[in-house]
Amino acid sequence: MIHKPMLGWREWVGLPELKLAGIKAKIDTGARSSALHAFSIEPYRKDGQRWVMFAIHPLQKNCDVWVECHAQVKDRRLVMDSGGHKQRRYVIETQLVLGQSVIKAEMTLTNRDSMSFRMLLGRTAMDARFIIDPGASYLQGRPDAEQYQRLSTPERGIVTGNLIAERHVD
Repeated sequence: MIHKPMLGWREWVGLPELKLAGIKAKIDTGARSSALHAFSIEPYRKDGQRWVMFAIHPLQKNCDVWVECHAQVKDRRLVMDSGGHKQRRYVIETQLVLGQSVIKAEMTLTNRDSMSFRMLLGRTAMDARFIIDPGASYLQGRPDAEQYQRLSTPERGIVTGNLIAERHVD
């Protein structure tokens, strides 16, 4: 029997290719696609490929700290949000770390400042790899007090493993 990791309805997710050590994500089996908070989205070309630069507020309820990210564009798609509104979004593919699990997943980029979570992990990304316990939270762990302090203190930057991402404090 194959053992699948368990996820709660919310989890900390690492995005190492975007230099983000941890971001709180809502695990949403009702959503087909995954969404990542992004603003100031600017497309550009690099070596003949389509890329996008965007900024992200990685901390919930905190718009003072932002991190600049760059990713190759996989697609642009029309996505319908939970309110039935359609929006054309950039789609990137990036590595996600949930506890001991490392997966590649597509993420649509959209401004989620008004939403409770900066990231939504939809069922396509989970692709039958996890068991979801909707009554539990952070089953894959959460940052300890020191890690969280580094994540949430603007003067010290956003710590991404052994790297410090370029960070901006408004």
